[in-house]
Amino acid sequence: MTNNNIKIAIASGKGGTGKTLLSTNLAAYLSEKEPTLLVDLDVEEPNDSLFIKGTFLRETEQFKMIPKWDESKCILCGDCTKNCKYHAVVQMGRFIAIFNELCHSCYACSELCPTGALPMQPHKMGETREYEYNNLMFIESQLMIGEEQAVPLIHKTQTMVDESYSNTTLQLFDCPPGTSCPVVAATEKADFVILITEPTPFGLHDLKLAVETMRKLHKPFGVVINRAGIGNDDVENYCVDERIDIISKIPFNKEIAQYYSQGELAFNKVEVLKKSLDEVWNYLLEGRN
Repeated sequence: MTNNNIKIAIASGKGGTGKTLLSTNLAAYLSEKEPTLLVDLDVEEPNDSLFIKGTFLRETEQFKMIPKWDESKCILCGDCTKNCKYHAVVQMGRFIAIFNELCHSCYACSELCPTGALPMQPHKMGETREYEYNNLMFIESQLMIGEEQAVPLIHKTQTMVDESYSNTTLQLFDCPPGTSCPVVAATEKADFVILITEPTPFGLHDLKLAVETMRKLHKPFGVVINRAGIGNDDVENYCVDERIDIISKIPFNKEIAQYYSQGELAFNKVEVLKKSLDEVWNYLLEGRN
């Protein structure tokens, strides 16, 4: 990691492993060392703002482009339905139906329409909010209710980061859970991915899926084990066998759970969590040098 901006994605193969815990506490912890940016890319259900209670700066509406049928220009040739591989444009008799939720804004129907009967129009898909918390800048994007595609909003948010926060060296991205398209989009610009898991059979199963995804994306990554001490050693043994770095192990700790349940940051209140974040920071420092 030698570029000016260090983009660290925090992901997990499944929900509930501690991704938000690590993202928010690590961001606040690093912001005490140098200016840091935290971006919540879990746009379907962002929750970092429950813990980062910063000063609100601004809200930006986010749009994607979708076609709008102009009946007066349409000759019902059927080209639009043939060219839309997402089935967002459907001809029903003499009517062309547009399914906004399925549209991927590829412009195929609009550009290939011989009469220009499908001009692209902006369609609001969500909002992005920006906050300031001491030495930490925080961005949160959220899809509107009913919107089904997270990827366009993730890309819009990443573009905003590149345009407005290029001078912030440390950038953390809290990714959606799982291994589907939103995770691929959220990690595609990352220099390094931290996969957080738990020492349980479910944790191991979904960690394997996440590891496979990162390897296919050719992304360097390491693992943080949350709630260490419960379950068994299968996750650690898997990482050893696969030669995957275990960056840190956050112990199973009642105090951490209590602060988390109250929407409070715990890194400056629970020593074992701060120790784990020290280990993550030292690992990242080694990668920067």
